[in-house]
Amino acid sequence: MAIKPPQLRPGDTIGIVTLGSPLEASVINEGITTLENMGFNVIIGDSVYLSRGFLAGTPQERAADLMSMFENPTVKLILPTRGGVGVAGILPYLDFSVIRSNPKLISGYSDITVLLNVLYEYAELITLHSLLLLDFNLSTPAYNFNQFFGATSARTVPWVINNPPEMPLISRVPGNVTGPIVGGNLTSFVDTLGTPYEVNTQGRILLLEDTHEPINTVYRYLNALSLAGKFNDCIGIIMGECTNCAPAYGVTYDQLIEEFLVPLGKPVISNFASGHGSFKAAVPIGATVNMNTEPLAITVTESTVSP
Repeated sequence: MAIKPPQLRPGDTIGIVTLGSPLEASVINEGITTLENMGFNVIIGDSVYLSRGFLAGTPQERAADLMSMFENPTVKLILPTRGGVGVAGILPYLDFSVIRSNPKLISGYSDITVLLNVLYEYAELITLHSLLLLDFNLSTPAYNFNQFFGATSARTVPWVINNPPEMPLISRVPGNVTGPIVGGNLTSFVDTLGTPYEVNTQGRILLLEDTHEPINTVYRYLNALSLAGKFNDCIGIIMGECTNCAPAYGVTYDQLIEEFLVPLGKPVISNFASGHGSFKAAVPIGATVNMNTEPLAITVTESTVSP
């Protein structure tokens, strides 16, 4: 049974960390101001503003920031500033027993999804594939905030993860399966194959999305997951957007899904709003989800936060 973190309430404390690449101070400050205007208290990790090339501090520094937030009893939500690269580098320096004993909400996407899935696998903690600090600004669609705050507060079950009306889900292979949902950024998962931290898809529904990769590279990454047995092991596949992913040799992202994933015979849903797209659904990584192509719905069948 996965551990459900305590729900987020008005006035709670949110801990900000930078776990991968650095982010401009102005963007960080805008996000913090937005959270404070929403009524939350904010504390900042020591590495939040660091910038050393393409990383924000050493792996040890970034890991220490994350651990300090889990160990702080006042922090209810841990919110990374961004993903980028390098999040996997902090994993050997985490104490999963401490994390398991101090469950917290933690949200993110992009390279943060490696951490989200590892926390579920090693600390049995339900995590949230949803907003980063950089999304807390005036240009973020209301849909994204509704999804985020709905998932971080107490919810009746079951609840449906709805796409925005202007972005309908697409059924590629019919089916009805139920199991824990895992996944996130395709590129980041490929980087962890062959390590102790590779994503476990056994008996699980797999969510994938990506950004700024040409379609022949997306094919390469999907093939790497296939050779690693990840599609054999999973029970269903949900494909998010591939934003700014240019066609290659005349092949589009939709064609790649049809030619590569559909023949696998597993239930497949595509066009899911997640990750790098403008619209970002909130997906509780590790929670039990029903994926049904008729009627077309992705339904969370258990509570994902504790009151």
